[in-house]
Amino acid sequence: MANSEVKLFGLWASSFCHRVELALKLKGISYEYIEEELNNKSPLLLQLNPIHKKVPVLLHSGRPIAESLIILEYIDETWPELSALMPEDPYERALVRFWADFLDKKFLETSEEILRTEGKEQEKAVAEYRENLEVLEKGLQRDFGTKKPFINGETPGYLDVILASSSGWMKGLEEIAGQKFIEEEKAPLMHSFMSALCDLGVVRETIPSPDNLLLYIKNKREKALESAKKEA
Repeated sequence: MANSEVKLFGLWASSFCHRVELALKLKGISYEYIEEELNNKSPLLLQLNPIHKKVPVLLHSGRPIAESLIILEYIDETWPELSALMPEDPYERALVRFWADFLDKKFLETSEEILRTEGKEQEKAVAEYRENLEVLEKGLQRDFGTKKPFINGETPGYLDVILASSSGWMKGLEEIAGQKFIEEEKAPLMHSFMSALCDLGVVRETIPSPDNLLLYIKNKREKALESAKKEA
């Protein structure tokens, strides 16, 4: 679907931006992608998102929308005739929103802790990350366990997009922590959903190559550790 009025301001390594890209691609909406730099944000980005001053920002018909979860719902509601991301049932929509919020609130902080710590502190962050994964696995089993191959059913939806976009960073964190997080015997449903998502061509073409992303993550870790040493 051609649409010259849709622009996405993003960062190639950002899983939050990958969410939006995946949603647009799954809907079949063409868009112009504009790469931003974290250390040299464009005046236009600062104008479009003056509150948070960050990506992603979706510009549709000259109107900016910020924050990835809000953007995903905007995309789904603006193009309802295309493949739905959110379920029709209000209760199921509430469940999807709950787990999306859980993912952002629980995993973002622990991921950052894994990146910027070493030794015992990192072990503590990894343990907390695993605890959150266990809660997520049990929650998905309870709320979506009958759906296959995706959380949304036959086609990927809102929560699938969020999980798929995190796959590259999760692999990077596994490399940093030196261990596997999602194992089939411990988290069979998460493993099944993630495997199905990562097999999709649209996911493979959206998520950066593991080598490039790992290099980015390692560089970010080095800077975080260096900054922590200076503050100590």
